[in-house]
Amino acid sequence: MPSSKTPSSASTPELIWLRPERTGRGPRPAHSRASIAAAAVALADAEGLSAVSMRRIAAELGAGTMSLYNYVPKKEHLFDLMVDAVTGEYRFPDRPSGDVRADLRELAHQQLAIMRRHPWAATVVVTRPSLGPNGLRFAEYYLAVMDPVPFDSGTKLEVMSLLNGFVCQFAEWERGGLSPGQDREQGQRELVEYMVQAVMTGQYPQLAAALSSGGAPADPDSVFERSLCRVLTAMLSPLDPH
Repeated sequence: MPSSKTPSSASTPELIWLRPERTGRGPRPAHSRASIAAAAVALADAEGLSAVSMRRIAAELGAGTMSLYNYVPKKEHLFDLMVDAVTGEYRFPDRPSGDVRADLRELAHQQLAIMRRHPWAATVVVTRPSLGPNGLRFAEYYLAVMDPVPFDSGTKLEVMSLLNGFVCQFAEWERGGLSPGQDREQGQRELVEYMVQAVMTGQYPQLAAALSSGGAPADPDSVFERSLCRVLTAMLSPLDPH
């Protein structure tokens, strides 16, 4: 005899990608996850992640706040949608070039460019890893790039996580706590000014020596390229068991 019990909340998938596009019955949906994510991304780009709320997004879309929960049940789901939306900005060729380092460098530079356009993204990617449809597209292309490398599949995915983490960390360092709308180059200039003032006190002789020998903060793009080359060399080298 069939059970008369209703499904428990435990039967409802937590992952947004396993949920239907919209819950509930009614007329044709007026919105979509894509439009909600686009509004949230634009808001975060302009005012920072703290400004993102269902109320603000609803106002942007001309919708009722509660109606949006039919599409996006939780704020964590909204973050997943936002990350996947900006992940869709990657542009891949039909197939990898066969030069693994060159292709990985290109992916890393694209990721940094995305995170410069969306300064909030690095924080969300690090604190809430997610793999939506565009993330799967990225992973598929990345594994094709890594096909010539004699690593097992698990190691290749570890390298993907390490590379992703490096770029996120660099983007966060480069942003240096700047608020939305603040000039990145101004932030770098102010950092240099602060360091110069600090070493002039005489309390930091090692730092003073480093700066006087040309160790002052360099152009961020040059720093990224040099650091990326070092990271790729380490990641693509066989693991030393000792």
